[in-house]
Amino acid sequence: MGMVKNFLGGLTIAASLGVTAASAETVIYYGHSGPDRGTVPAALKWYNSRIGELSGGDLRMDVQWGGALFKASAALQGIGDGVADAGSIIAAYFQKGMAAYSLADFPIGGPNAWVAMRAADHLMRTESQITEHLARQNLVYIGTFTASAVNVACTGAPIRSVSDIKGKKVRGAGVYGKVFGEMGATPVNLSVYEAYQGLDTGLIDCSQGYDYIIPSLKWEEVIDSYTVLNWGQIGGYGMFMNKQVFDSLEAGQQQVLMQAGEELADQFAKIVTGANDKAMQAMISGGTARKIEVIELSEADKALLNAAAEPFIADWMENARSVGLDADRLMATYTAAVAQYTAEFEAEGYPWMRSN
Repeated sequence: MGMVKNFLGGLTIAASLGVTAASAETVIYYGHSGPDRGTVPAALKWYNSRIGELSGGDLRMDVQWGGALFKASAALQGIGDGVADAGSIIAAYFQKGMAAYSLADFPIGGPNAWVAMRAADHLMRTESQITEHLARQNLVYIGTFTASAVNVACTGAPIRSVSDIKGKKVRGAGVYGKVFGEMGATPVNLSVYEAYQGLDTGLIDCSQGYDYIIPSLKWEEVIDSYTVLNWGQIGGYGMFMNKQVFDSLEAGQQQVLMQAGEELADQFAKIVTGANDKAMQAMISGGTARKIEVIELSEADKALLNAAAEPFIADWMENARSVGLDADRLMATYTAAVAQYTAEFEAEGYPWMRSN
């Protein structure tokens, strides 16, 4: 499709008025596989507004929702090939192409959305080997999202400890579902949008998911308990741009896109944390369609889950090495960033709640 310049007013009108120049607006065609609702679309709309503000109205995105340009499983190739100028990529679909970014899908980042996003953003911006790996695919990293902390909703008997996982039929999310399988759960392959019916009909006993999903996908109508795992999140989800299109922009335009992309982590953390807090308070206070027991897993159980995740992290390192990345360096950069932003959060809280 390619980037286009729309000349406001047009040359014909400008000529008729005796005007020698017309102001231009650079439009970036953006593909998003999901619908125009929810936390990520809210962040994309913020980003669009922000680049317009920073560029003085020169830049804007034309977002094509619902997979109109490409499905989630074709996003990497679609952006790299120029089907869209930019778009959302979910790393889990592209284990080789997004080998570095998929590190954010492991429990290393912890459950705090802001900490994990800032760490992932730091990794993606500061490691030249990632920039080069993306460039070989004709891609440029712009900014990051997160699905937020993975927890588990159940009908019937709840999960109070890892021992309760055994024997349950569970819809999982990435490595978190695989670890549940190692703990004795029976994995059931359903999308998050099919989980409601699965829970309602007994096809599954539990589904991993995120706090804001409880009201948005109406899980509150069919679940009896919600176990907070305090574990990790799916964070390999973000904005990428076709490198040829990016390189064709003026330096100032590139700077605007990158500045707004870096600001995105704080903005999206505010959006998703607010949505999660609202959903959690509704469950705790009894403001849901049916009573939901909220359970918090112990630190000892969390340690067992982390131990069970270690073989999958080892697999990630081998996968990263297979595409020429220094997996040990990437791990060190990411874990150091997690520690840095965890310390900042513990000392100062969220950026949007600070006094200065």
